[in-house]
Amino acid sequence: MRPAVLFVHPDLGIGGAERLVVDAALALKSRGCSVQIWTCHYDSNHCFSETLHSGIPIQCCGDWLPRSLFGRCYALCAYIRMIFLALYIVFLSGERFDVLFCDQVSACIPFFKLARYPKKVLFYCHFPDQLLTQRISMLKKIYRAPIDWLEEKTTGMADCILVNSHFTASVFKKTFASLAHIEPAVLYPSINLSNFKSKVQEDLSDLFPEERKHIFLSINRFERKKNLNLALEAMCELRKQLNVLEWEGVHLILAGGYDERVLENVEYYQELKAYAVEYKISNHVTFLRSFSDKQKCSLLGICICVLYTPSNEHFGIVPIEAMYMQCPVIAVNSGGPLESVENNVTGYLCHPKSKQFAGAMENFVKNPDLKKTMGKSGHARVLSKFSSEAFSDKIYFHVCKLCNHVK
Repeated sequence: MRPAVLFVHPDLGIGGAERLVVDAALALKSRGCSVQIWTCHYDSNHCFSETLHSGIPIQCCGDWLPRSLFGRCYALCAYIRMIFLALYIVFLSGERFDVLFCDQVSACIPFFKLARYPKKVLFYCHFPDQLLTQRISMLKKIYRAPIDWLEEKTTGMADCILVNSHFTASVFKKTFASLAHIEPAVLYPSINLSNFKSKVQEDLSDLFPEERKHIFLSINRFERKKNLNLALEAMCELRKQLNVLEWEGVHLILAGGYDERVLENVEYYQELKAYAVEYKISNHVTFLRSFSDKQKCSLLGICICVLYTPSNEHFGIVPIEAMYMQCPVIAVNSGGPLESVENNVTGYLCHPKSKQFAGAMENFVKNPDLKKTMGKSGHARVLSKFSSEAFSDKIYFHVCKLCNHVK
């Protein structure tokens, strides 16, 4: 009998964490496991396409609870929403399952461990939540102290802890001092290759002028921590390094997840558009919000390089997707990209400085064959190290081990 797995996730949108949850659910379903996803928020108009057509049941509960208190206390509200979701599943849903797959918010774990019929819990740590916010005031420090303590204690209650990279594993051990005895296993995120095998291309002609042959692409949520302004600054530097004819052939597409409910998305999007005008490059930049999977596939097919601008990114699935599509990557030389991008082979790892990024971008403009050679190397690297088969094998192994199906 294959294990039954129930996933709990705060908000099943279109971010990197959600991508992993969906891929993990699909991987386990392909192995014959009974799979379902419970979440506090799900919008069929703002989700990954697989959630609509995969046949995996998705239950939404607790969305009536506030996401914030007057634009503040997002972490507290997320904890409350997830605890409510856990209580509903344990006491009212009647659902039967063998393993709980939890990520992002660990506060719900005790309710599954201390239930009348305790469940085995697998917790996937994308990154310690307490490191995702700044403590710029004493009030913020006081507010975060109990939340940080709760995160550490409840994370330690999981029966199995997975992390997305060796970088995150090292941060995990430094951050959670009381859990230093735990060795989290590394499970690299993968990609659903079926999304990238479609031969039907989207019409992108309205995104940039026809004469633009050197298309640079950035894919990331419109959040300040993603440092998307670095891509705009690099374009400014690149303009100085090219002649007029070369510059007229260059264009940047800033494509990213965008949710009108998230104030930061709205504000940062407007800030970036203002920066493009200020830098006098707005006619060489296109902003694309909440694109479809087909659009992403088509964009990766036409661009000469992907710019990946966040520093200390926990892992980053975009470089993997780009390399699979034989598209080189220019990324910041910290965090997950150090494990995914091979410098000077599948792309370039640079300091988060506009001049360094621009120098790498110039190579692709002046040497068109570079995309082909680096692209082939990147595709081979993904197949050997980040394949969906390897991901599926490992996640299934850990689930079965929790159920004592393997030794």
